[in-house]
Amino acid sequence: MSHIDLNDVVAHIKPEYIIEIEKPCESRQENTTTNDNGTTEPPTKKQKLTGSNKHRPKYQHIPKSSKLCRSVWCVSPQPQQNQKKERKHKQKHEEKEEKPLQPAAQHPPRPAPPPPRRCSFPSCAFMHDVTAFLATKPPDLGPHCHNFHTFGRCPYGVVCRYGGEHISDGGNVVNNTIQQQQQQQQVSINTLSKELQIKLRKRQYDFSKALTCNERAMREVETLPPEEDLIKLLSREKKKISWHGKTYLAPLTTLGNLPFRRVCKRYGADITCGEMALSSCLLQGNPSEWALVKRHPSEDIFGVQVCGSSPQSMIKATQLLEENIDFDFLDINMGCPIDLVYKQGGGSALMRRVGCLETMVRGMTQTLSRPLTLKMRTAIHQNTHTAHTIIRKAKLWDVALVTVHGRSREQRYLKLADWDYIGQCVREADPMPVFGNGDVLSFQDYNSFQERSGVAGVMIGRGALIKPWVFREIKEQRHWDISASERLDMLKLFVNYGLEHWGSDTEGVEKTRRFLLEWLSFLHRYIPHGLLERTQHLNQRPPPYQARSDLETIMASRAASDWIKISEMLLGKTPAEFKFLPKHKANAY
Repeated sequence: MSHIDLNDVVAHIKPEYIIEIEKPCESRQENTTTNDNGTTEPPTKKQKLTGSNKHRPKYQHIPKSSKLCRSVWCVSPQPQQNQKKERKHKQKHEEKEEKPLQPAAQHPPRPAPPPPRRCSFPSCAFMHDVTAFLATKPPDLGPHCHNFHTFGRCPYGVVCRYGGEHISDGGNVVNNTIQQQQQQQQVSINTLSKELQIKLRKRQYDFSKALTCNERAMREVETLPPEEDLIKLLSREKKKISWHGKTYLAPLTTLGNLPFRRVCKRYGADITCGEMALSSCLLQGNPSEWALVKRHPSEDIFGVQVCGSSPQSMIKATQLLEENIDFDFLDINMGCPIDLVYKQGGGSALMRRVGCLETMVRGMTQTLSRPLTLKMRTAIHQNTHTAHTIIRKAKLWDVALVTVHGRSREQRYLKLADWDYIGQCVREADPMPVFGNGDVLSFQDYNSFQERSGVAGVMIGRGALIKPWVFREIKEQRHWDISASERLDMLKLFVNYGLEHWGSDTEGVEKTRRFLLEWLSFLHRYIPHGLLERTQHLNQRPPPYQARSDLETIMASRAASDWIKISEMLLGKTPAEFKFLPKHKANAY
């Protein structure tokens, strides 16, 4: 039995911090509720309390005619004194040209100064007048630019929203001392080059290796003897990873971005994995999809997770990633419960397409020189278990690791994870390592689940969103009563990483703000340990309470308006008519 009580859904906070709230009188007018589209009309059907908000406000894109062309973002400043000297030199040169030249005084012609950098696109729709752009540019959001102080040069130049200290005379100032010191430091790797994107879009990339591996895998599946007669072959020479005893940050869609992973690495996460990338979009050279495989140098054990329904496209994507980016292992998503992915045969649908999965895995392992891992759920339907049958076969497919999320697709994130069944999967997989996933929010949860199931390690998803320092607690085997100011410093760290990753221009700042707000929609669920009578579990909601400081209280607020106030502390004032609605309705309770 689990040490977590499914019926104990209210966190145990000390009585002196709990606030008594009077219940309002019931009236007929209160039957009208706010719908997803923001109206207060009576609902025509029963509203779902879970799932995603489908009527979220869209990001307001700035027209191209109001944005500055990238070719003039980082032009060098031209001080007025230098401009005066250039005018005087030009006048003297013109006077010399008016005088008749003597044959004996002839000199070789002086080389012309290099022409100013201009846009290479004759029909470019962006602005090119820096002076006009600066005249209409909104005021700065803060006095200090993180990129300028960190790298000595802000790559966003005159469009930076914190550019007061590095924009001078219509140009971008560079601190050569800092730039030379930080010259070897990289913000991220695994970027999509223009040459590779053109090859993919014109279908000129050579996938002969992937096609050969696909055909070989299909022949192996068709000609193999019955399962009981199989003898596992020696694993191919591949990079080895020591999995045992490691903490693993789960690949989280939207929220498992590079800045958040960097924060978790600072708190002790051992293994990180990028967000789920669709194999078809990677093969098309989609920049937004390739952004999901970016890696920071601090991620010493980094994996890429891909999702797809076709063995051929998955094997092609494997060859593409193998030859063009740097990663340590590749993970196949077999747990995504989203209807759009499931209906196309990807994600958790692979658990019912075992023949297709076998062809996919065999072809991908032949293409890879790195380990291949699987992440799956217990089953598709509730109250059924099928993962152990797949794991029994996966031992013969040269799979390096399997991660089991202890819930079915139909459960999504409801009820508790079934760690007893995860233990059964561990016994079926021996000697292949198995990681467990589900309901870990403290080092006590980690110890209990690991001892109970015998897993090689634990993957943490929502627990890391609510409490990123859970990795440090696990390593130090103690509760950390982190203060509100320390949590605000953590958010500042995330914002600085976001400005490096998404940019310090208007669009980059707003992207950073929205990802910060999405994170705060989970982070507010943390209850400070000093306020608790018992350890908090993942399924527990807090009663209304007053924390130890105003900052700690606003961080515990469930109102999106308070999350916006926190973002304004770090990123400055929000734009006019800014609205935010979290992606998940229930904020993952």
